[in-house]
Amino acid sequence: MVIVQGVESRGTQHCETTALGVLLRHEGVDLSEAMLFGLGSGLSFVYWDSKAMGFPFLGGRVKPFELGRGLASRLGAELLVSETASPRTAWRNVAAALDGGSPVGLQLDSFHLEYFRTKVHFGGHVVAMYGYDEQNAYLVDTVAQGGAVTTSLTSLAAARAERGPMTARHRSFRLALHGSAPAPLRECAVSAIAANADAFLNPPIANLGHRGIAKAAQHVPKWLERDGDPREGVVRTAELMERGGTGGALFRNLYRDFLAECGEVIDSPRLRTGRSLYAEAAALWTQVAALLAEAGRAGDAARLVEAGTVLREVARVEREAMRALGALG
Repeated sequence: MVIVQGVESRGTQHCETTALGVLLRHEGVDLSEAMLFGLGSGLSFVYWDSKAMGFPFLGGRVKPFELGRGLASRLGAELLVSETASPRTAWRNVAAALDGGSPVGLQLDSFHLEYFRTKVHFGGHVVAMYGYDEQNAYLVDTVAQGGAVTTSLTSLAAARAERGPMTARHRSFRLALHGSAPAPLRECAVSAIAANADAFLNPPIANLGHRGIAKAAQHVPKWLERDGDPREGVVRTAELMERGGTGGALFRNLYRDFLAECGEVIDSPRLRTGRSLYAEAAALWTQVAALLAEAGRAGDAARLVEAGTVLREVARVEREAMRALGALG
């Protein structure tokens, strides 16, 4: 058995910030989940629909792994990434890091993880691995999934090998500070907020940022008209939003709390405006999820129309918030 010593297996709310927190604490840097999310410029929105998916996906964060890249860049940490098409090489990469005393982040498809409570394919899931034996992998996942958990090496290999939307080629990663202290918090925070605001306000396509929320507002009222079993898809989307955190209140609450922490080092009315508006946006997202759940269970299209109206308000609120925050610098 190989177990990396000194790993604090603290699960938090979101998978990528959970894994990044494990890796950073092992390097001696302990930041709140909200701070990890905010410094990584993690807030976004995507409305994603394709024939291959079956039902639309609402995502409330940047695409998988971009959060880690942004966080490492601002903290001055080295992000060590391994990707390969070979399952055997992929395992050697992970085992070498663990044998050398370092926990490892993994991107994989959560469907195959034996402890996972929601059995849907999601190739953008991230965990931290801190040990293994002949049969099992020892992982840290979110609080909702159990925090410190185990899954068989067979299931882990299947999760890493899965191909499809959001998946990566057996991606594993580590963070290294090499003994240097992170960059000053105020400098990191201002840079992260400005970058996040610019990306949210000026998305390259209409599916992203505030434009993506407005697009969702247009399409959600028609969801029960889709082929197949749209009621199941609507209910599943509501559950993923509010419990899985994909496109619901979770990331807005994290960003609100990030802005509150930034208020300790940045005295700005624009920052306070952004925080207040994101508190409002989080409550509206919870309302949207509740309306979707009701619509799916009852087959009630009127609830979807109401959800679309709330989403239009969300787009306005978040656009105002990011305009205020974008002027912070």
